[in-house]
Amino acid sequence: MGGVPILEVPDIVRVYDELTEGRTHHLRASELVYAASERLPALLPSRAAIDAERRRLQKDKQGLEIAQGSFLGQLLAHRAIGLHLIHAMSLPTAAALARRADFEETGRADLGPVRVERDGSVGTVTIQNLSVLNAEDDASVAALEVGIDLVLLDDRIEVGVLRGAVASHPKYEGRRVLGSGINLTSLYQGQISLVEFMIERELGALNKIYRGHGVRPDEDDPDDASREKPWIAALETFAIGGACQWLLVSDHVVAEKGSYFNLPANKEGIIPGCAALRLPRLTGLRLARQAVLLDRPFSVDDPEGRLVVDEVAATEEIGERVAQMAETRTSVGTTALRGNRRTLRAAAEPLDDFRRYMSLYAREQALCLYSPGLIANLERNWGAARRRPAEESPPPAPAGA
Repeated sequence: MGGVPILEVPDIVRVYDELTEGRTHHLRASELVYAASERLPALLPSRAAIDAERRRLQKDKQGLEIAQGSFLGQLLAHRAIGLHLIHAMSLPTAAALARRADFEETGRADLGPVRVERDGSVGTVTIQNLSVLNAEDDASVAALEVGIDLVLLDDRIEVGVLRGAVASHPKYEGRRVLGSGINLTSLYQGQISLVEFMIERELGALNKIYRGHGVRPDEDDPDDASREKPWIAALETFAIGGACQWLLVSDHVVAEKGSYFNLPANKEGIIPGCAALRLPRLTGLRLARQAVLLDRPFSVDDPEGRLVVDEVAATEEIGERVAQMAETRTSVGTTALRGNRRTLRAAAEPLDDFRRYMSLYAREQALCLYSPGLIANLERNWGAARRRPAEESPPPAPAGA
């Protein structure tokens, strides 16, 4: 794997314009890499080649996805192309559009690892990947994005809520768990995709929470979303890794007393999505370094944890506090709310900053995914070689949490 070269595509503008028919078509990142592989077969792996790789353990793969990460990194590095790709990824998924009418009629959608429910003006996306404590994999991330799409598409919904379902694991039975991060066993088994999981998760599901649908690629007004809504996250028990990243894009976080969050990606051997872009704004750079590089846990009962969460409540009060905050968020009207979200976002994270970060992230995450250190970390810290496919164990509670 270490001998796989970093891809450099000459005339990247011409290639992108050919793939998108002069930027009149919108292709998701995964659609782009496979369409490009047909035009550049010597440079990019085909879908069949990637599918064959998924039948191998991560440590036995050839590293074909490194070329995909390099390709997407180059696209995102070009301002006009990168903004066009971000716009494409901000559009509703085909799966959500297919379910839209039924959801708007019934107010319910069961997407497997995720379910969506409308109650008045509130749309709740509940994470229910229960067998693995809401750990994330390709299927759950795809379902999460569809759920977010459905909330954004429904005009009767004014505010979205993210919450974990009641756990079935014996250690947490009867309690809600927001999420335990990436499924490390699936990662070790070679079942986590660079593009469909690691890159589309950031450009799709998380960016839709943060920016909404239809982020325009116009250079004059690049961060003007056609459809966005405020989001409330309920942090119960713990929010690890990817679940912690949901907190960073939510407008309000209601946390259960005694809960905690952390970002153990460096310990695992990967990059924690856009956490390095967003966490320092909340905690300051020094605490963010400790979180990202040293796996520092944050208890919501401590002052440092309160830098990320907005309020802490007793277990039995979480649902009521989420409902009250949803009412508060919409009482001022959607026009002012949308305008204030946009101005806060323009000051905190201009779209160009996100584009540049994602350009670097696509390249660096690809290298991390195929680093020998990743496998060594998973075997040393997780015992992944001994686990069954898709198995996940409860994380240890941090000291003091």
